[in-house]
Order: sequence, then structure tokens, then C-alpha cells
Amino acid sequence: MSVMTIVSWMICGLIVGLIARGVIPGRQGLSVLKTAVLGIVGACVGGFLYWAFKGQPGVSFSLAGDAWHGWIVSILGAVLVLWLFPILQPKRWWQS
Repeated sequence: MSVMTIVSWMICGLIVGLIARGVIPGRQGLSVLKTAVLGIVGACVGGFLYWAFKGQPGVSFSLAGDAWHGWIVSILGAVLVLWLFPILQPKRWWQS
């Protein structure tokens, strides 16, 4: 795994995270780093769900003409993660 691979995953994760934040209404209060992590985790969740239902791994991030379903699955996974994030995040004493 090269540095460029890691950087490309971070950029794609940021794009997917930003799209997911745009889909979910309301204010999320996430930093840029958390948004990128949300996108990467969402891509993993989406890929796992695609594999569980389809029985084969999906195409990862690619700008090829027939790899659009990988982006859609990644965005759906990120939306799911963003929707579950406030539910699973423990409340701090100052947030009560």
C-alpha cells in the first residue's frame, strides 16, 4: 500500500462523508477529519453490506465508467453511519 493509495482513500472518504452530511438534515457538528473518517467507515460498511447481500465484493473507489455503484454503496453506508453516530456516541456531562 503506497502513500498515494492512502491519500486517495482519504480524499474519497472526505467526498463521501461530505455527500452524506449533505443528505442528512440538521447540523452534525463534525470536523473535516471526522467527516473523512465517516466517509471511509461508511465505505467499509457499505461494501460489507453489498458483499453480504450480493455475495461478491463490490468495486472500490474508482473513477472508471462502470464503478458508479461503488460510490453509491459507499454514500449509503456513510449515511447509515452518520445516522447511527449520534445514537451510539455517549453523551458527555456537559451535553446533558
